[in-house]
Amino acid sequence: MCDQGDAATTLPSVLTVSVLDQSPIPAGASAGDALQTTLELARLADRLGYARYWLAEHHSFSALAGTAPEILAGHVAATTERIRVGSGGVMLPHYSPLKVAETFRMLEVLHPGRIDLGVGRAPGADPLTTFALKSGDRDPAADEFPNQLAELVGFLHGTIPDSHPFARIRVMPDSGDPPELWLLGSGGSSALYAAQFGVPYAYAHFISPTGGESLIASYREGFRATPTLDKPHVGICVSTVCAETNEAADELASSLRLWRLRLETGDPGQIPTVDEALDYAYSPAEQARLTELSTRFVVGSPERVRNQLLELVDRLDADELFVVTICHDQHARLRSYELLADAFGLQARAD
Repeated sequence: MCDQGDAATTLPSVLTVSVLDQSPIPAGASAGDALQTTLELARLADRLGYARYWLAEHHSFSALAGTAPEILAGHVAATTERIRVGSGGVMLPHYSPLKVAETFRMLEVLHPGRIDLGVGRAPGADPLTTFALKSGDRDPAADEFPNQLAELVGFLHGTIPDSHPFARIRVMPDSGDPPELWLLGSGGSSALYAAQFGVPYAYAHFISPTGGESLIASYREGFRATPTLDKPHVGICVSTVCAETNEAADELASSLRLWRLRLETGDPGQIPTVDEALDYAYSPAEQARLTELSTRFVVGSPERVRNQLLELVDRLDADELFVVTICHDQHARLRSYELLADAFGLQARAD
């Protein structure tokens, strides 16, 4: 008999499945090794039929190599053929909206019809690093995100009002269509801004697994149609580890669980090995917290993972699914995406 996680679930008639890559660095490897794995995984995802490949932005983390998604996106787009490529996301408060618009319009001109620009308002770094990333003399405590987002939309689509001080600026390159703009987040403000500006919303379940229903409902209820998007569109980003059996997947995920537990105490270091994670002596408090953290992860065989992900898609009323997989064994990480592609019936590209 199957448990509830393995119960049969009907696949939606249309479900877009994509990859979110944080470029994790396993213990014993280098950042360069992790970035090479990112390129390898991107080529694999392209062949397997995943729809999008998004690169995350993190700073001053010894376990995550992706500090510049705008650079990685260009490399990934150049080494793939079909898959859409983008940021998941650019942390807009750190940067000039004009420069972000120029960078991603350039990527779109170089790779027409394939570029996504996902932006977020979280720092993706500790307070000191966040302060160092701030440009100019902007007040570190001020929330300038709504104005930055308005400028970014205006620069991307050429809709800066004539009365705006930046109205005379010509955003180059000015040929072709703009990249597809998304707003990422795990809190209420991002959902409301996505609705206000009429852009797709990607909910970070892997960061905050509770409250998604109300956030997505508020986005859908408050959505304002725009010339580029006539109805709300939701993606959910879920942390997943898949292997041939539930037991094998659970063992692989032990390194992710330990790393995530250590993350709450500061910089957790690189992704630990399975042996280190299995040998770790968890205190009763750590064990209790680990149980709570497990709600962030979907772990198991292809059937179990598929069914639990579909249940999340249904419960959260999502249109797209983004899968982020972290484990120490990079070959097992690639295999996890292969198993999921098969479980979801993705159409592999014929070479």
